[in-house]
Amino acid sequence: MLRTLSVILLLFLSFAKAGAYDPPTMGWSSWNTYRNLIHDTLIRQQADALVRLGLRHAGYNYVNIDDGAFDGRTPDGTLRPHATRFPNGLKSVVDYIHCLGLKAGTYSDAGRNTCAHFWDHDRGGAGIGLYDHEEQDANYLFKKLGFDFIKVDFCGGDAKQNTEKLTLDEQERYTAIHRAILKTGRHDVRMNICRWAYPGHWARNVATSWRIAGDISNTWTSVKRIVAENLFLSAYATEGHFNDMDMLEVGRGMTPEEDRTHFGLWCIMSSPLLIGCDLTHIDSATLALLCNPELIAINQDTLARQAHVVEFADSCYVLVKDVKQQHGGTRAVAFYNPSDQLRRATVALSRLNLEGKIGIRDLYKRETLSPLTDDSLTVCVPPHGTRIYILTGKPVEPSRYEAENAWLEQYSAITDGKFARIQYAKNLSCGCKVSDLGDGAMENNFMEWRDVYSQDGGNYIVDIAYFSGEDRSLTLTVNGTTPVTLENLNSGGWARKAIVSLHVELKAGSNTIRLSNSKGWAPDIDYIDIRKAKQPSQTTMQEPCNAIGAHHTVT
Repeated sequence: MLRTLSVILLLFLSFAKAGAYDPPTMGWSSWNTYRNLIHDTLIRQQADALVRLGLRHAGYNYVNIDDGAFDGRTPDGTLRPHATRFPNGLKSVVDYIHCLGLKAGTYSDAGRNTCAHFWDHDRGGAGIGLYDHEEQDANYLFKKLGFDFIKVDFCGGDAKQNTEKLTLDEQERYTAIHRAILKTGRHDVRMNICRWAYPGHWARNVATSWRIAGDISNTWTSVKRIVAENLFLSAYATEGHFNDMDMLEVGRGMTPEEDRTHFGLWCIMSSPLLIGCDLTHIDSATLALLCNPELIAINQDTLARQAHVVEFADSCYVLVKDVKQQHGGTRAVAFYNPSDQLRRATVALSRLNLEGKIGIRDLYKRETLSPLTDDSLTVCVPPHGTRIYILTGKPVEPSRYEAENAWLEQYSAITDGKFARIQYAKNLSCGCKVSDLGDGAMENNFMEWRDVYSQDGGNYIVDIAYFSGEDRSLTLTVNGTTPVTLENLNSGGWARKAIVSLHVELKAGSNTIRLSNSKGWAPDIDYIDIRKAKQPSQTTMQEPCNAIGAHHTVT
């Protein structure tokens, strides 16, 4: 058994080299420790340390020079490197980074002025943003200087954070910048949208990653806030595009337990990993954590999936993601305790889509544990703590799909509107539901699960758990086929849950199930359950109680 698990681990640690999608960005960034007070020697020292400490070998291959490197423009509009901070210009620094076998990152703003210009009173940040200079700056940064990455802030487009009181449209600005980068011929450049909240699904068409929360700080409160923002955004992290939880504060003042949680959750939630501490003064415990190859492996998993919540038990969240093979027999599982007390969380193995004898490996301790023979896993998690494991076993088809893990077509955290969104409430499957679903205020305000898996295909029963205090309609569509509309859904109150069931036909492999209402508001949705049907395919909405189409009220 030990030999088998060793082989599984070896394969697991090597899979990141041969997958389908580019994994999240890994490297070091200057902002957390130095803000805009950077200079040539400092950047070179950090790049040297990245190599010397073995971090490059661990996968950290970007050195990102954040705000503070430029000082206005020359008369012809060309960006001017800061003469005091970078007296020999930036080309030599970029070349130095490249000579170390690393890649170089830079910074700009979607507006005219940078964030350091407003918040740090850095006069050099005036006028150096990409606004009205998209193509000129792209050619200079990526063709002449040779940068490989760019973080694009938005203070210059947010009237509250720029001296011009300039308000710009995020989608228009970032799309224009993306097109300018492509026009240089450098299709390998990674762009990060730094807009401090989930911008909407348009972001994946123009950027490698996008920030989903305000700036991080080296406090537990900050880490907890950012994790909460990202718990239910997993649907939008796909195919090499990722939710960015911000740069790492590991090694900058939190407790060892909090550092482990911080790094571990960034890994399993597939966030970019950009070290933010001073590498020339890093301690051994921090270095060991940042170099943990098993945690890094689940971050760099080329399935490019973000872990999603499958259970909320005793104030703990249980998150899971497939690794190595989609719907295969290997799962990464995290037990996260954001509370201030010791918690004991239990999850059924069926919720992890595994059965049989289960191999388990602790990724923090890097130890193989005794196999699981029960049908559940119970873990004690300390305050602010997280435990992460690799579980291997016989895969089974998922049965429950939480509403909060679904794709919400119109959702954006940076725009106002009456669109489908996550709402926290008691007595829900994982503590959340989707509300404001349907075209009551805008078109195409639907939700869908894009990976409803069936091994062989066939006839299934879908149980829809919903809330509604009035008669509402709900339309279900499978793989774009003929929709079925369920009329007069009323659970008897917005705090009372009911279940309505119907037959659907699934194909073998991944299916898409969409819930919508093109004529008005739909009920709030808690989850759907999928189970194999025992009778021929049919859709009947007026059969007796306990038959297909019946409402089973659950208080």
